[in-house]
Amino acid sequence: MLRKPIITFLGHVDHGKSSLIERISHATITKGEAGLITQGIHSYLVPMDAVLKLADALVKDAAQVKIPGFLLIDSPGHAAFNNLRKRGGNLADIAVLVVDLNQGMQDQTLECLEILKSYKTPFVIVANKVDLIPGWQSGSASFIASLARQRAEVVQELDKRLYNMVAKLSEFGLNAERFDRVDDFAKQIALVPCSAVTGEGLPELLMTITGLAQRFLSEKLEIDIVAAGKGTVLEVKDEKGVGTTLDVVLYDGCLKVGDQLVVGGLDKPVVSRVKGLLDYVGKKLVRIHEVSAACGVRIVLPDASAIVGGMPLRVANKDVETVMLEVQEEVDQVMLEIDAEGIVAKADTLGSLEALLGLLHKAGLLVKRAAIGAVTKKDVAEALSERDPLNRVVVGFNVATVPADVKVITNQVIYKIIEDVAVWRVEVQKQLEAKELEKVARAGKFLVVPGCIFRQSSPAVVGIRVLSGLVRAGGSVMKKDGTKLGALKSLQVRNETVVEVKKDDEAAVSLPDVVVGRQLLENDIVYTDIPEADFVKLKRLRKYLKEDEIVVLKEIAEVKRKENPVWGV
Repeated sequence: MLRKPIITFLGHVDHGKSSLIERISHATITKGEAGLITQGIHSYLVPMDAVLKLADALVKDAAQVKIPGFLLIDSPGHAAFNNLRKRGGNLADIAVLVVDLNQGMQDQTLECLEILKSYKTPFVIVANKVDLIPGWQSGSASFIASLARQRAEVVQELDKRLYNMVAKLSEFGLNAERFDRVDDFAKQIALVPCSAVTGEGLPELLMTITGLAQRFLSEKLEIDIVAAGKGTVLEVKDEKGVGTTLDVVLYDGCLKVGDQLVVGGLDKPVVSRVKGLLDYVGKKLVRIHEVSAACGVRIVLPDASAIVGGMPLRVANKDVETVMLEVQEEVDQVMLEIDAEGIVAKADTLGSLEALLGLLHKAGLLVKRAAIGAVTKKDVAEALSERDPLNRVVVGFNVATVPADVKVITNQVIYKIIEDVAVWRVEVQKQLEAKELEKVARAGKFLVVPGCIFRQSSPAVVGIRVLSGLVRAGGSVMKKDGTKLGALKSLQVRNETVVEVKKDDEAAVSLPDVVVGRQLLENDIVYTDIPEADFVKLKRLRKYLKEDEIVVLKEIAEVKRKENPVWGV
């Protein structure tokens, strides 16, 4: 038989995910029919007959609708979506990405897009808060009916906002269009304008989802409701008066009190028996005996301390060892996607860790350690041991941390973690290159000032004026024709010894290998004599050089290439 498609709502904080789900649940419950819809754990079961009643005007042939309804999952941000894992991808059959028409695409929206693309999850976009467009006149629940009564300038403003979203989506390689203008739902993403406040657009949204599920997902929705249950853990909680509980989405088979479960754990699979099943009837949490897919349910287990969100769950009343191996393999798919070197990554759940790793790798970042839980001293030590300073960082999604001697970047938005790591690496790269610049000879050019010959030899001491670049004590110098003058031993400015002088500075220099009157004369132009290896480094680091030093660097290369045409190439 066909199960209910699992529909996950996700998007940026405060864009209206929960409000839309609540509006759908209220809109599809008529007086005296409250039992038709059960609010599960993080989920709402919506029967198809209630959907068809709401969208009656849009339904051409109700008999052609075969799916029994929907299981709607409300996700705080995208955490629940990340945890809806199963082998090879995400458990959600269709995702609904909620975007505030007034705010457009935000950081978390873009992050959700990346995750949806990585899982290849079909999705539609709700352009929420259409009722807040200036001048909008709310009326019928149908968006198309409401649109017909709007003034031309209001419709124009709606189109403007929608096409701003379309343009942003195109940057992600996604082709989107308003749902009633879509030519091919297999190639275009449907944008459905809605209002969680007035209910406008809900009939179109539900029928768009119904059409997608009916057309593209029928084979995927086939299940055996009496088979051993399969699910995924959304959250682990300590329930007062009950004990440790798991919020679970069951996507195949059935589950009953007393069943033996195998659940993915931090170190190894956990084997335990179902002590109790809890679900909401109305607003009251009650004990139940058995559930069938697809549904959300709260499971009471004697010990779930090693279980975190995103872990796979299987009923294993027989062949326990085989099921344990299957569950561990699924967990290892995430845990082992690491590199020989790289940064350290931590996350609060398995699903979040998988999403974090995916986006880190997409950003070109290597990860050598990935684990669930708070940042620990072991993570810090692992980061400190990295040979590459650009990898000496620990990143954490939605986790606590410890005081550390290494950079730790945490956030509740994965997108921000990626951005913050990029900014940090740029700063580290600058620091590394600045240190490297300190170790190389610098390009400089100076004039021997007339009347400032203080000593002719052993060592010669003359006055100079720096014309361009940087002159450092300890380096070698040469004449304009390439004649080597040996070392520049020391620099003095107003009788104070200095390490370097720059453009327009005047100083006295000591030249041990020079005799003034032979190798050097007043008004001579002298260059720093840069080793070829240092010249190559300076070319690579030229963004840190002043323009006058770059000019001198080119002049020095011209002098050197008179003798060796490929010098510094």
